[in-house]
Amino acid sequence: MGSAISIGTTGLTASSKQMDVIGNNLANANTLGYKAGNTYFASMLNQSLSSSGNMAVGQGVAVAAVATQYTQGSFENTGNATDLAIDGEGFFVVKDSDGANYFTRAGNFHISQDGFLVDGSGYKVQGYNQAQATSSVSTDREADKPTDINFDNAMSQAKASTQISLGINLDENTSFGEKFNVSQNVYDSKGNIHTLSITFLKTEGNGMWGFDAKLDDTNVSDVGEQQASGLTFDKNGVLSGMYKGDIPTPAVAAIGTGATVGTIVSTTISKPGQLYKDATGISLTKEPTTGVWTVTNGAGYDYAIAWQETIDGREMLKVDLDGKGGSDILFDLGASTGNLWTAGNTVTFNAATTFGPITDISLCFGELGKNKSGEPPTIGLSSGSGADTKNKINWAVATDPGKTITGYASSSVLKSLSDNGYAFGVLKSLNVENNGIINGYFTNGQFSQLGQVILANFKDPSGLKKIGNYFGSTSNSGDAIMNLPGSSGLGEIMSNSLEISNTDVAKEFINMITAQRAYQASSRIITTADQMLTELMNIKR
Repeated sequence: MGSAISIGTTGLTASSKQMDVIGNNLANANTLGYKAGNTYFASMLNQSLSSSGNMAVGQGVAVAAVATQYTQGSFENTGNATDLAIDGEGFFVVKDSDGANYFTRAGNFHISQDGFLVDGSGYKVQGYNQAQATSSVSTDREADKPTDINFDNAMSQAKASTQISLGINLDENTSFGEKFNVSQNVYDSKGNIHTLSITFLKTEGNGMWGFDAKLDDTNVSDVGEQQASGLTFDKNGVLSGMYKGDIPTPAVAAIGTGATVGTIVSTTISKPGQLYKDATGISLTKEPTTGVWTVTNGAGYDYAIAWQETIDGREMLKVDLDGKGGSDILFDLGASTGNLWTAGNTVTFNAATTFGPITDISLCFGELGKNKSGEPPTIGLSSGSGADTKNKINWAVATDPGKTITGYASSSVLKSLSDNGYAFGVLKSLNVENNGIINGYFTNGQFSQLGQVILANFKDPSGLKKIGNYFGSTSNSGDAIMNLPGSSGLGEIMSNSLEISNTDVAKEFINMITAQRAYQASSRIITTADQMLTELMNIKR
């Protein structure tokens, strides 16, 4: 009977410990990533009252274990990209300032002022950084050593524009000589914005449009490298080909009625798209009136006009092939002082047009202009041998089928445009994929992989040691096995979410009732045994 009091005491002790566990579970019902504990009891050693063993009396109860329940908790949406939850097995790996690893299911992470991805305690989340993220889709990361995830140098370098695409319709009903201008921003190698404009000019030819390109205030500098200077459309308004106009032979100067004649110093085709058909013997004659020339033979260019201007001390003969304004061809007739050109002198030239298939068009603009110090710029629109000095942009007419050029009988309109360059950008927002890859979105509209979160698991998670809201590895749990989310039995990452406590409040209240009843029963054992001992002591009275 004396041992009954001791047995009752073990019941009180065990039930009070169970209440401690229940109270801790309920207190952490709102703790992120908390895993509830469950109390397991075991009978203490028996005392045998006979040699046969069939009269064994137990010595009470003890708490055999307080086991952590690793069941999945519910998810709570937060709208914060760095809030992460694990859907399945595994733990986040975080490292304290001393370099010790801890493991947690609480994914309430944020970016510290030093650019590290950290949890609420300032512990650094472990994973792979940007340089390692290129192979992040692979499940074989044994060669990579996990490290602190850091976004301090997360930026998007400027990229020079090397290719543009246009989706446009050019109205077939447009009268010849009318223009349609398209402008878009392009970027140089330092992220500066430049304006690239392409002006389409309707020719007299049916379904034929010439075009001229300009970068800021710079015209195309290398027309010879340009694959085409005009577009052709079939009867259905579909782009069918391209053409390139040129003056194949030097223009010929004739004396005519004049006593003397100068020389043609140079010939410049400012709008080659207006040379939309072959012509032989286009003839221009100088009149007695200053600056006046007559087109004596248009050779099929029936609306052509010509005139002479003095520009920077030189006499320039300008030819407008459609007569709608603006020069298409310039002849340098020499210096104004002592100029030998007189009335009756003529200039004769030919026009040749080469037709070809639809292809991409290279636009070369040479130097972009002087910088503030007056020196030529050291930057370009494209990189590579010779490209920085040419400032070449590829107009993807053939290789971008998503941007179509049409010639329907409908208003000229820009439908879409794009270029592959962009300015420098800083980190604007993050997104974490199911496999833990962290994508960064930048202010210049670009995005890139910045790193990847890893997870850890153990051969025996029940052997982990609880350290606040963290777990620590022990000899019973074994070493952490780290791998990518979604691989090797690990769960996947859910961004913008947090895993809440897996405490079942209803179950804990039921456990509380049973613990209370057990405690009351144990106390009654002690009370009753005490009364029995009191009666025994009263026998001598």
